[in-house]
Amino acid sequence: MTFMKSTQRYLSIMLTALFLLTTVTSVHAQASMIGTQDVISQEQVSVDREALKSMLSDEAVQEKMASMGVSSDQVEQRINSLTADELAYFNAQLDEAPAGAGILGVIVLFLVIFIITDLLCATNVYKFVNCINR
Repeated sequence: MTFMKSTQRYLSIMLTALFLLTTVTSVHAQASMIGTQDVISQEQVSVDREALKSMLSDEAVQEKMASMGVSSDQVEQRINSLTADELAYFNAQLDEAPAGAGILGVIVLFLVIFIITDLLCATNVYKFVNCINR
């Protein structure tokens, strides 16, 4: 009987210590308000990226890019690496372009994206564009 009581006592001490340890070290979640403008700007970036990627799916654009030696995977990677300001600028340029010049505008847009990423040393597609960090 004494063995049983001493075992219960040690077990209760260990469980109490374990309970206190887990209670003290637990991380408390902190909730705060998220501004509407923050949510809208995050969603706008994803909408802008999807708009550029959907233009890439056009067959005429893909043929022109293939003739220039650029794959659609490279273009998609470059679109994913653009900042929110760059995406907004490019989509604004495309919205202002005349309806008939859409394909030409998309091609010029991707060429500008390639040149910017070459300037930022992210890629090396064009040999005549020098990296600004070197």
